[in-house]
Amino acid sequence: MSANGGTKAIIAALAANVGIAVTKFVAFLLTGSSSMLAESIHSVADSGNQGLLLLGGRRAKREATPEHPFGYGRERYIYAFIVAIVLFSVGGLFALYEAYHKAQHPEPITSWQWVPVAVLVIAIGMESFSFRTAINESNHIRGNQSWVRFIRRAKAPELPVVLLEDFGALVGLVFALFGVGMTLITGDGIWDAAGTAMIGVLLVLIAITLAVETKSLLLGEGAERHDLAKIERAVTEGPEVERIIHMKTLYLGPEELMVAAKIAVPACESAEELARGINAVEARIRAAVPVARVIYLEPDIYSAAADRAGTGQAAHTAVPQPDADTGGDEVAGRPGS
Repeated sequence: MSANGGTKAIIAALAANVGIAVTKFVAFLLTGSSSMLAESIHSVADSGNQGLLLLGGRRAKREATPEHPFGYGRERYIYAFIVAIVLFSVGGLFALYEAYHKAQHPEPITSWQWVPVAVLVIAIGMESFSFRTAINESNHIRGNQSWVRFIRRAKAPELPVVLLEDFGALVGLVFALFGVGMTLITGDGIWDAAGTAMIGVLLVLIAITLAVETKSLLLGEGAERHDLAKIERAVTEGPEVERIIHMKTLYLGPEELMVAAKIAVPACESAEELARGINAVEARIRAAVPVARVIYLEPDIYSAAADRAGTGQAAHTAVPQPDADTGGDEVAGRPGS
């Protein structure tokens, strides 16, 4: 659902931004407004960003290879990170440069004065449609999370990216309308420069937010607390497992979670019985958390003594650790020579 919803939101944003970019650029050519130029570049950058998100989603669907045995799911994170870079450089820094240039030589808008206002009002309507689509698609998977938490914790990057881009576009359009409107009222082009600078600062802040959140995904995030609780219950609720010795999770992609755990099992009469038990635990995990598609379970015998020793293995089958005082020479009770 998240992938399909993300694609729908991306396409809606792409269609809106392409149309808006063309009308804004025509308005800039007619009026010379720096706010209109900044908004034109903003919309062009957003259009390119949506293209990058679609490309990333397509490339992430490639089959796993020997060189990439866990597949290409994280490629969606890489393209989302590139989007943040494009938004920062092409959108934000360009707008700040244009604002500085305009502030040095402020000029009033003397021709086609109604054009930028009309274009901005129409653009606000089109961006509102795109933003509404992104909100509706996000609500399908957001649940009762706040918007801030959803953007920070979502594993699929497309919807948070589109949400922030559309939000930034709407606020940027308001800034542009303010700058253009004040320039028309006062005849002073410094207001146009001020609106452009506000757009630049906004885009830089959004780009930094996207970069920080996407960096976390690239580094590798584990399952959320509620999913961890479901996995733990699924592992221990049957007779096959006495307890979890230790467990780690990692998202291999937005919709693929890896679960690796060392589990304490009761004594079994045969390997076949042990294998059936592990298969039953894996089935319960997948039923509880469907995105848990890659599961590795290592059976062992729990040892309270090993747990108290703090070796991190908590099993009496664990290999003894080297003695730090002897420099590692005394291993498994054998003195070094």
